[in-house]
Amino acid sequence: MTGPVPPGTGWPDDPATADTPVAADVGDVRALAASAGTLTELAARQSVCRACARLVDWREQVAADKRRSFQSEPYWGRPVPGWGAEQPRVLIAGLAPAAHGGNRTGRIFTGDRSGDVLFASLYRCGLAARPDSIAAGDGQRLDSVRMVAAVRCAPPANKPSVAERDACAPWLTAELGLVSDHLAVIVCLGHFAWQAMWQQLAALGLPIPRPRPAFGHGAEVLIDRGGAERGGADRGGAERGGADRGSIGRGTAGTAPLLVLGCYHPSQQNTFTGRVTDIMLDAVFQRARDQAGL
Repeated sequence: MTGPVPPGTGWPDDPATADTPVAADVGDVRALAASAGTLTELAARQSVCRACARLVDWREQVAADKRRSFQSEPYWGRPVPGWGAEQPRVLIAGLAPAAHGGNRTGRIFTGDRSGDVLFASLYRCGLAARPDSIAAGDGQRLDSVRMVAAVRCAPPANKPSVAERDACAPWLTAELGLVSDHLAVIVCLGHFAWQAMWQQLAALGLPIPRPRPAFGHGAEVLIDRGGAERGGADRGGAERGGADRGSIGRGTAGTAPLLVLGCYHPSQQNTFTGRVTDIMLDAVFQRARDQAGL
């Protein structure tokens, strides 16, 4: 098979069918995201979006041409929806699917080197059922964690435009709206996801600190959902919340504080150069687990 997988044709965990409505422009994205009543319905609509012509052309070209090492494999070639727990305590946000990772497998951080490093850490920290994520339907499970991307299509050179980010934003806004009552922690993988998340949290009506916190590995901001944001800058300049670690217990988060964590992206460049190590990743995800009471 070359080109994108038609919805409803048997791809493992494909949320869409031939009848799933397709967003053709930004207005459609807003309307279809806002009217999705469940995560399953939202994921289905995300997975067939065609609102950004440049991204559609690129993801489908990659799916048709393929990388030599994957020539015998079908490519998903569609937007990659959020996946994982429907009532997550921890949300992990990335930039966008990789051209030969999520764009090939249909699942974010699956089938590429970044995902290999990420899921190994999640497994060590007790947040994933297995230490790898190879393909949709491989048995991987995230019981208390959900993964999303700020942009749902693989972008050329891993760089979506500002317009593409903004066009895709309603999908994330709707997803956050459906899971926010359960969330205790959001982990932002990389600067792009960190910046995008503050816009999303503001859209949910949460009190966002001014100026917006600087990104850094291990940066922390504790958002008081019942009032003003708490926390101040630590000696490294990162915002750090004032609550004790592990202060949020199990169950629905409700109006309990929301912890936002910064984490260097586990890209090949970052892991090969030592900018981010297994120990550094484990520290962030163990922090997230503790705060979520898992």
